[in-house]
Amino acid sequence: MSATRLLVLGVVRRLGLAHGYLVGAELESWEAGQWAGLRSGSIYHALRQLAKDGLLDTTEVHEWPGRVDYAINDKGEAEFLRLLRSALSVPDRRPEVFGAALAFLSALPKEETIALLKERSRALEDEEARIVTAAREGTRPEHLAGLFDLHAKQAAGDAAWTRGLIVRLERGEPPA
Repeated sequence: MSATRLLVLGVVRRLGLAHGYLVGAELESWEAGQWAGLRSGSIYHALRQLAKDGLLDTTEVHEWPGRVDYAINDKGEAEFLRLLRSALSVPDRRPEVFGAALAFLSALPKEETIALLKERSRALEDEEARIVTAAREGTRPEHLAGLFDLHAKQAAGDAAWTRGLIVRLERGEPPA
């Protein structure tokens, strides 16, 4: 999954109608370049590709040659929600994907968000258990022991953080 795809669809959805500069300015205000590795060129490329894929409707602005406005359509809405649900429930070693999902938590009902995060937490706990079991059984190369220990601890930490987020959401508190 692409964090860029989720972010661009989500921002266009949030803004209603947006051109590339507006989408870029919004994502820049979120500092997405730092935590998601976004660049303006990738935003424009994503907009064009999403339109080509039939997920965004386009309108050329004749008063401003070269400017195109984008709006999410039903197919784009479905793809945005699919990507969001997947990013919330399926652990991904790329933090920018989960970060993109966190930016749009309010797009889903609270109960659904909590259920998806519980799936994520269970998957992370299972991942940690698999890594620890493999280390005990000696099925990993010895020279990679530190790497797998790091992955196990990352999975455990991610699961703990996710459980904390679930508690905050259940209490009606802000996610942060």
